[in-house]
Amino acid sequence: MLRQFPNLFFPTFGLCQIKELLKQAKRPRSRPIPNMSREQPFFAGPPDDRKLQPRLEDLLQDRAYLAAFRSHLRSEFSEENIEFWLTCEKFRATASRENLSWKARGIYEEFVRPAASKEINVDQRIREEIKKSLDQPNPRCFDEAQKHVYLLMERDSCPRFLQSDAYLSLKQKSRTLWYF
Repeated sequence: MLRQFPNLFFPTFGLCQIKELLKQAKRPRSRPIPNMSREQPFFAGPPDDRKLQPRLEDLLQDRAYLAAFRSHLRSEFSEENIEFWLTCEKFRATASRENLSWKARGIYEEFVRPAASKEINVDQRIREEIKKSLDQPNPRCFDEAQKHVYLLMERDSCPRFLQSDAYLSLKQKSRTLWYF
């Protein structure tokens, strides 16, 4: 390197010489700036399957994947999580104030109340807030519990599901359907 550019290390190196070097230099390909948000982590190195795997949100939108995920949760003895999440989605769409009240009590009795038949894993503070909101329920009274359950599924159950045989075979079937 020193033989090719001896003037590089001396103060007499001029602007014309810099322009000439820049013309001869190979420019690297421009790369897209990685998404550094918290939602999708950036993994340095070669392409990774983790980037290509669907998020929980994507799985919940597709009927076939939702059914497979529900079956997976049943095998892990945590099906109440997806049932609670889906029930909350339906509850949020309730328009009638009268229906809102009895549906909220039903959800509380089935999922939130301590020792409920399908008790979800939320802390005592969330339970108390929901219990207080039952006097005058609104469509968003289960939001915090629903978010908590969603995060549990996203962090614990979903990664295991994406490694399961059920998901892999369903993924393989969906790929082969495109070739026919």
